[in-house]
Amino acid sequence: MEKLKNKTAFITGGTNGMGFATAQEFINNGAKVIITGRSEKTVNKAVEELGKNAIGIVSNAGRLSDIFELQNQIKKHADKIDVLFVNAGYGKFNSIENVTIEEFDEVFDMLVKGTFFTVQQILPLMPEGSSIILNTTFLTDIGQSNISIYTAAKAAVQSFIKTFAAECTSKKIRVNGISPGYIATNIFNNTGMSQENIQNTIDAVTPSLPFQRFGEPSEIAKTALFLASDDASYIHGIEIRVDGGLSKTKP
Repeated sequence: MEKLKNKTAFITGGTNGMGFATAQEFINNGAKVIITGRSEKTVNKAVEELGKNAIGIVSNAGRLSDIFELQNQIKKHADKIDVLFVNAGYGKFNSIENVTIEEFDEVFDMLVKGTFFTVQQILPLMPEGSSIILNTTFLTDIGQSNISIYTAAKAAVQSFIKTFAAECTSKKIRVNGISPGYIATNIFNNTGMSQENIQNTIDAVTPSLPFQRFGEPSEIAKTALFLASDDASYIHGIEIRVDGGLSKTKP
């Protein structure tokens, strides 16, 4: 059964990881999918792999001038958006003493401003019955060193789920969120960490996970499909935690 037949979805940060896997899942379920990425090379590569039902737009989620062009770019390919997955983002991890103004602004511009104004720009293209999905994180519930600006920005996105849902109810548009745990993506690549430090982090974290593994992007994609489809027609204003039970089993 094609759960998104005749639907058009828009996914930010769709060239790799969770965004790319969600694009694949949506296409497999009948949707036409428009993805964004920050470079023409990665966008073209992703579209080629996704196939004929994929369209790519070069757009930086942390640059307002790009976001304010999204409507015009989308209208070249579609007259409506039935599903919006605001997925683009990454973290900058540093101690309180060492966080720079540039790092702070980069994370908040991308995750807070980027999320808010992406929804603002796409909302006029969304008909009744549409679905908005925001990407958050389980880390907002954990007090952990060196993640203060990332979790603060994601906490703002969590707040948007509730306030956007309240405002979009009259439009008959559902708003929900997905809160991923540790997922096997390239999210660490934009943190400034060396490959050795990234691998050491993965090796250190894995034994603490209930299932002794990172989640797969496809597991986020299937959750996004559920929230995007009519299967979730009475689910509104909530956040689904997809972390393998880490937040509920962690001592």
